[in-house]
Amino acid sequence: MDDALTRIAAALERLSPPPVTAADPLAHPAYVWRDDVLVATRDFRPLPLAMLHGVDAQKGALLANLDRLAAGRAAQDVLLWGARGTGKSALVKASVAAVQGAGGALALVEVAADRIDTLPRLFDAIVRVPRAFVLFLDDLGFDAAADARSLRSLLEGGAEARPVNARLVVTSNRRHLLPRDMGEQERAVNARDVADDQLALSDRFGLSLGFHVVDQEHYLQIVRGYADAYALPFDAADAVQWATRRGSRSGRVAWQYMVDLAGREGRAL
Repeated sequence: MDDALTRIAAALERLSPPPVTAADPLAHPAYVWRDDVLVATRDFRPLPLAMLHGVDAQKGALLANLDRLAAGRAAQDVLLWGARGTGKSALVKASVAAVQGAGGALALVEVAADRIDTLPRLFDAIVRVPRAFVLFLDDLGFDAAADARSLRSLLEGGAEARPVNARLVVTSNRRHLLPRDMGEQERAVNARDVADDQLALSDRFGLSLGFHVVDQEHYLQIVRGYADAYALPFDAADAVQWATRRGSRSGRVAWQYMVDLAGREGRAL
C-alpha cells in the first residue's frame, strides 16, 4: 500500500509544473511578474523612439521622467491615456529601451492587471536591488470605483512607503480609469461624490499624458516613417485604402499595414 502511494505521489510530482525560477533582477532589460517571481522576457525588442511619430510632447515628458528614475532622482508615477492604438504601450517600452541604451540602470517589469494585489510582494523583491524599475500595467481599466481602491492605496496613502527605485507606468483607454457612466451607482449617490471617486485614482499619477485620435495626415506620417526605416515602398493611396478597410486610423493600424506590405514584398520584419 505504501509503495502504491509512493508511486502515485511520484507520478503527480512529474505531472506538476516545476516552480518558476526567479531571474536575476540585474541581468535583463525586461521582466514579467509571474507567480510572485521576476521572469526574464524572451525577447525585448521595442521600436526605436525615432519611429514613434506625432507624440513628441509625450515622448519628451516620459523620457525625462524615466531618466530621473534611472538616476535615482525623484520621479513620478505615470498614466498614459487615450484612444486605442495610438502608441501608448509602444512609447513606454521604447522609452525604457532608450534609457537603457544611454547607460541608465533601468528595467521594465510587466504586471498583469489581475495581479495588482501582489504588488507589495514585488516591492519586497526589488527594494534592495541597485537598479530602477518601471512597473508596467498595460491597458488598465476598472468597472467600478471599489475595484480601483487597492491601486489607489498603493499609489498614495498606504502605511508602507513604496520603494524609491520603482514607479508605476499605466496605460488606459480611459482618462480616469473608470467608466464615465456609473449607471445605478450614479443614481444612488450624490453625483459629485461619484465624480470625486472617479478622479481619485487618476489624480494620484503625477504625470498624465494624453493620446488622441490619429487623423489621416498623422497616420500617413507614421506609415512613411515605418516605410523609410524598413526600406519599403510608400504608397499613400494604398495605405489609406488599408485603413479604410480596417475602419480605423492609428499607429497600430499603420504597423499592421506595414506587416501586410512587407509580406507582399516578400520581406520579413
